[in-house]
Amino acid sequence: MINQEFAKIREYKIVKDNQIIQKSRYELSAQEQKIILYLISKIKPGDSEFNLYEFKIVDFCEVCGIDKENGKNYINLKRTIKELADKSIWVTLENGKETIIRWIERPYIDKKNGTIEIKLDELMRPYLLQLKERFTAYNLYFTLAMKGKYSIRIYEILKSYENLLGWTFELDDLKRQLNAEKYTMYKDFRVNVLDVALDEINAFSDITVTYTIEKKGRKVDKIKFKIKPKKEIMERVHTFKRIEEKINPKNK
Repeated sequence: MINQEFAKIREYKIVKDNQIIQKSRYELSAQEQKIILYLISKIKPGDSEFNLYEFKIVDFCEVCGIDKENGKNYINLKRTIKELADKSIWVTLENGKETIIRWIERPYIDKKNGTIEIKLDELMRPYLLQLKERFTAYNLYFTLAMKGKYSIRIYEILKSYENLLGWTFELDDLKRQLNAEKYTMYKDFRVNVLDVALDEINAFSDITVTYTIEKKGRKVDKIKFKIKPKKEIMERVHTFKRIEEKINPKNK
């Protein structure tokens, strides 16, 4: 990916309602999350409905981290899109009820022309279109180098609390939100989820995050995050450089 393409991707913005960030529950691979974010980045501020977005398969694979070097990018793409189409997301409604919505509608792949068409599911509209308040915006670029499946999700959640400079979560609530209840021991959750995610967030995103724990007796009960925006120009420049080297080592 050449420098002009990197510069273009830096401008892609993600805008989501805080409801779907802070009160939804799902587990997607890093690759699946990047596909969804790439689609969301194509939404224009004035859009009142979702469009059927068309992409070149090669470009789509490049941005979303789908392997295209071994000649199997078409097969890899079909498999990844099918897995994503089969998944759904739990969302808590304003009345306290929970419901399931899907991420995407039926995709169309044109192998002959090397293109793919995808449309976001209509039930996602209240969370992505015509947002006026209680929303979070960030740049797609800051997520592209992240490899851990929890990294993007935790970044997005913490980014939604950036204006408060921090947030405290009940440990069990955070695990539930991430669909990470399988890590019953705090040490396993810290090693496999928190530490991996924060290493990538601090290296590649536009915020710096630290955390402390609060215990109830001998058991970890809460996690308190501190969030600091990266404002210094050189700090942001170094972040951009780390991202580009991670995504495309050949440009080093």
